[in-house]
Amino acid sequence: MSSTRAAPDPDDPVGYFLEDLTYHGKTDRTREAYERVLRRFEAFLDGADPGSASHRDCMSFVHSLRGDVADSTVATYAAYLHRFYGYMTEVGAFDGNPMTLVMEEMDETVDKDPARRDVSIPAMRSFVAGIRHPLHRALVVTLLKTGMRVGELCNLDLRDVSVVDAELEAAYSLGDRPALSERPDSVFVTAEAAVGEELNGEVRTAANKRKRGTVIPVDDELRRTLKRWLAVRPDSPSPAEPLFVGTAEGWGERLEPQAVRHAVERYAREEGWYRTGGGADENVTPHYFRHFFTTHLRDRTGDRGVVKYLRGDVADDVIDTYTHNWGDQVRETYEANVYRLFP
Repeated sequence: MSSTRAAPDPDDPVGYFLEDLTYHGKTDRTREAYERVLRRFEAFLDGADPGSASHRDCMSFVHSLRGDVADSTVATYAAYLHRFYGYMTEVGAFDGNPMTLVMEEMDETVDKDPARRDVSIPAMRSFVAGIRHPLHRALVVTLLKTGMRVGELCNLDLRDVSVVDAELEAAYSLGDRPALSERPDSVFVTAEAAVGEELNGEVRTAANKRKRGTVIPVDDELRRTLKRWLAVRPDSPSPAEPLFVGTAEGWGERLEPQAVRHAVERYAREEGWYRTGGGADENVTPHYFRHFFTTHLRDRTGDRGVVKYLRGDVADDVIDTYTHNWGDQVRETYEANVYRLFP
């Protein structure tokens, strides 16, 4: 008798999923929330089998919600549907997850905010030129050149940075992560950092929000900027050897996101790019640099996949594709298209 378990073929896929939620210990309240959304989706399909729904069907459903519920609720409903399809695909009941593409498109739409301040590349070059402090310049250039979040910036350790420079290699132990072993001139952003949890011997106060660890190229401008910073970087008491540490209060201690925000705010105010009470549409903040990176690199490359990989926002199958083809596709595309910040 074969021990192979047949894939489920339920008459009521939603009911099957909800029953499994119960088995997995989800509360009645959670189960009821999923049921409301999934039954609404079933009604939208008007009798069609959810297992045969296409990404266009899912996209139409999400679109039908807009104006009826708040944007945050639309995102929640989409996440529920994505979880449903992901689970049913995992157990073999469905052939694929049509919500994967929908979620990626939603992420991109949310990030590409046309109401944000429009800063040109020449204007950003002038802004960077006005930052003389080696730490502050390194913070801003790293954010602009990598598109990482401020928490991810603060969580970088020396082991996360690999640069080809004899002087730095003699002074520091850089790029010790296995992910960087054959990827010189690159930085690794982990997905494992969480608030209150120990990583590399130090309890972290900021979280990384990546879906997967990401290797981002370091170009010549960022390499020179980091070298100038490391030449004056204070020794740190942390066994993790953070890349960015305090040079005033908290001498040698890992920088926290609020310190980075204060530094950026100072320079943005001087440039007329920050006003107390101003919103995301007006003020330039560390998160604005992520928006700047995304918009300009996407427009230059036309390759949304590479940009999503660099941002750490893509699903496992997509990120695996770019991870395996890192040298040929990611680095070449990045170096050929990333904007210059120095004359």
